[in-house]
Amino acid sequence: MRKLLLLIVTAVATLAFTQSANAAITEVFDGNGDVPCTTQVGGATDGQVWCGTGSSSAGNVSSSPGVDNVPIDVNVAFPNATTYGVGPYPVVMQSHGYGGRKFPFAQMQRWLLKGYAVYSQTQRGFGYSCKDNPAAAGCASGYVHLMDFRFEIRDAQILLGRLVDENVIQPTKIATTGGSYGGGMSMSLAVLKDRVMDLDGSLHPWESPLGTDMEIAVGTPNIPWTELTYALAPNGNNLDYIKDASYFGRTGVMKESYIQGLAASGRNAPAGSDPQADILGWKALLDAGEPYDNNQAVADMKTEINTYHSSYGLPPTQAPAPLLISNGFTDDLFPADEATRFYNRSRAQFPGTPISLFFGSFGHQRGQTQANVSAAFQALEEQWVDFYLTDTGSQPPSDVTAYTQTCPNGTAGGGPYNATDWASIAPGEIRLLDANDPKRIDPDGGSFGVSAAFNPLTAGQNPCGAPDGSREFGSANYSLPKAPAGGYTVLGSTTVVAKISLPGDNSQIAARLVDVSANGQTKTLVSRGLWRPTQSGFQVFQLHANGWKVDTDHVLRLELLPRDSAQAAPGGFLSNYGRPSNNQQVATVSFVDLRIPVAESPGSLGGMVTAPAPRVLPDRPDVELAKGNEGIGSITIADYTADTDPCPAGTTGTTPPDCTPDACPVGQTGTPPNCQDKPVTGPLKMVARPTVKGKKMRVNLLCSAKYDSCTTAKVAVRAAGKVRGFKKPLLAKRGGITVKPGKTSRVYMNLTTKARKIFRDTTYRKNGRKRIRKGVRKVRANVLINGKNYGVRTVLRIGTVR
Repeated sequence: MRKLLLLIVTAVATLAFTQSANAAITEVFDGNGDVPCTTQVGGATDGQVWCGTGSSSAGNVSSSPGVDNVPIDVNVAFPNATTYGVGPYPVVMQSHGYGGRKFPFAQMQRWLLKGYAVYSQTQRGFGYSCKDNPAAAGCASGYVHLMDFRFEIRDAQILLGRLVDENVIQPTKIATTGGSYGGGMSMSLAVLKDRVMDLDGSLHPWESPLGTDMEIAVGTPNIPWTELTYALAPNGNNLDYIKDASYFGRTGVMKESYIQGLAASGRNAPAGSDPQADILGWKALLDAGEPYDNNQAVADMKTEINTYHSSYGLPPTQAPAPLLISNGFTDDLFPADEATRFYNRSRAQFPGTPISLFFGSFGHQRGQTQANVSAAFQALEEQWVDFYLTDTGSQPPSDVTAYTQTCPNGTAGGGPYNATDWASIAPGEIRLLDANDPKRIDPDGGSFGVSAAFNPLTAGQNPCGAPDGSREFGSANYSLPKAPAGGYTVLGSTTVVAKISLPGDNSQIAARLVDVSANGQTKTLVSRGLWRPTQSGFQVFQLHANGWKVDTDHVLRLELLPRDSAQAAPGGFLSNYGRPSNNQQVATVSFVDLRIPVAESPGSLGGMVTAPAPRVLPDRPDVELAKGNEGIGSITIADYTADTDPCPAGTTGTTPPDCTPDACPVGQTGTPPNCQDKPVTGPLKMVARPTVKGKKMRVNLLCSAKYDSCTTAKVAVRAAGKVRGFKKPLLAKRGGITVKPGKTSRVYMNLTTKARKIFRDTTYRKNGRKRIRKGVRKVRANVLINGKNYGVRTVLRIGTVR
């Protein structure tokens, strides 16, 4: 009897809404926010119905309650009924990026003019979904839940369901689009497809409040994440040629500047108050730094984020909606890994599901804006939406399209390059094999100036920065031969296999692939990666994918560094791409196998390009090759180790792991197992900026406590450019400087004659009056310690110079 009554009520309600839909739409979410609508008159928008507000200004908010009655600010628009008929309409959901707000009606025209309804909401914790109005009714839990299936996603599913019950949109003709945070929304809706997740984590069929079955028809997520833990704290274990690249192994390296910026952008729950949305608490865990392993709070954080805030974490028990996923090669926040991870698993488990990838140099910083790439993506996105919403046009192929990064910034992207799958996008490979030649990565290595130039949040939307091309102090470097005439094109993810010796659990290795100019003076970042290695043995990891043309006589160089940061310590706001590790140790790298995927075919460039070598499978449970790599083949890391280093020189035994050192490692004395560290001598390091007063320049030099002694130093400070008519003048120098370990010493150096002329005030007469010409207050200068350039510093005049 109760079922019969429900059917009668539903039928009556549906009839009422059907009748009202034939008239002008004057209101949506009737009784659930009561969002008013107005019909536009004249111009290109004539006859469109706009429900909500054109902006989110105070007192002008259109809200409807979400899953827990949090007010969600919304805009809904409908096409001209005279042109496209009376609804219900197919609908496109447009979702904004982190810190953004609902789309205004002007930005919905692309879809409205195709005859689609458009829906957009301000996600909880932003704008007038409780950030700007936290005291509003229902806003107690209206803080950012980090795109939680149970909250932000459920908000959208409830509100779309209400529009279905009002008979203004179609329940199974829903497209979901959006970029960045909105890309995460689009991915999650498409993966859930026809399901919802309740607050207890259980999954159920997606139905409107009145019981209509609902389903996503197509998703076009742009620059999304699929596994947020890896996007924000990568450990290097994501490989684009394995079936399941879920977060595995040690906790990675925090992308410090990005996390700082994201944490400051929304309304957050107080730290520790909500374990499902503890953004500030999670940030504090990462801020504290290593050791992360065996930390239950860190483990709980990763489980929560991967299970409820990442589309890859949803159990893959059914195929997703058709997906066009686009990520930016030069996007240092959500790089191409986020797409290939989901793509590989989905193709293996659901081979018939339409899924396509689109890559180019766009997205978050350092992404570019290339007009031809933007136009190509927009056309492809419309092809996907049109076909799956209205059966218009031909079915788009499930393939991969890629455009390359180009410099100078603003030039058209190179390509397109197209392949049937990701494994085929690069038919050739350029490989460098470094023999057993151990190289040391020093804890103080690297150039802060170069890291600053490559920092995405300070370099901005320009990936074409070209700092000093010199090899950086304390780094391990591996260079390919000069590019032959015509050059070649990198296309995909660079793979590194290497033998690592690294004591302790805290350290990291930052990797960069750089393009060094023909004259060797500058270098441009091609790709990067952050790697949390295990202590010893052969390991495999990848840098983020890119597309990049290497010009004639340019050299590709792999640089392995102790960090990718603009300062030695963590904590500077937006200064460090990767957080420097606590107690970074010396790493020794040998047997490096560098594999660079290229667009050229095997045998080209005089044999420089070869067929891809068998993929090295990491030591992780149930690892399998991703679909498309069958013809390339694979080798386990254990077999690779035995083939490459079968008890190397200096050891006794037959095969690993039964090799015993017959001598102590480099840097130690004695006989195994009684090895002791040799005294370690390190370089002096300048801290703080040089100052000038009187006839002296003062510099502060540090000898790190981790050294037994520091090298006696000769320091020279030379202007970085032309100053007061002098071309790169020497400002001061001094030799024979010594500093004790763990100490910082103030060192005073005599100013040169040119320096005194630059910094001091001078008097002169003009028209019979005495005038003062002020000396230069600050000068940008290169600091050289024992002839090695340690970057540009600002020399500041703090008093009168005589």
